[in-house]
Amino acid sequence: MSDTTAARPREENRAARLITDGMEPRNVIVAVSLGVGLAQHNPATGALWALEAIVFAAVLPMAFIKYGMRKGMWADRHIGQRQRRLILIPVIMALVATGIGGMLWLNAPADMIALVVAMLATLAVLLPVTAFWKISVHTAVAGGALAMLALTWGPLIWLAYPLVAVIAWSRVTLRDHTLAQTLAGAAAGTATAGLVFWALTA
Repeated sequence: MSDTTAARPREENRAARLITDGMEPRNVIVAVSLGVGLAQHNPATGALWALEAIVFAAVLPMAFIKYGMRKGMWADRHIGQRQRRLILIPVIMALVATGIGGMLWLNAPADMIALVVAMLATLAVLLPVTAFWKISVHTAVAGGALAMLALTWGPLIWLAYPLVAVIAWSRVTLRDHTLAQTLAGAAAGTATAGLVFWALTA
């Protein structure tokens, strides 16, 4: 597969499109942030910290993506061209790092700081790989989110891991990634986010 997104057939798989769009990283980040936030000793306060994480890790990055679309930097919100991701990922990393700084300054709960640091660590792993290979951000974020939720709520969360496979299927079916790219993304995200989150909360 070339670095640019392969031309889609005239009638793409509707289910795959719905899954890819519905389970995009922004939405998964919102879910995992709320999941960790609501597990705090005070769920109401935890939800507020989750909102802070969502702003810096999901809302502001999506605002930049939409800005890039308006400026013609990329064609869609999934950033199909690998080279364009090399522009986007560092910007998102800077936004996430800013969010971490705010959490440290305001003395956020350790779990909430660990959540956002794990997100930053995952991006730091994906960035150098993206320089030469279009590893899947969709599956990386989904795998990492499930790992952190499992560490927060218990091992039964791992039963939801087949959702990552469903996301991988959608990305491959839409010809946005190869199977290897989705598997690598899932492995990188699960391992990186899981280990960082565990290390900072153990």
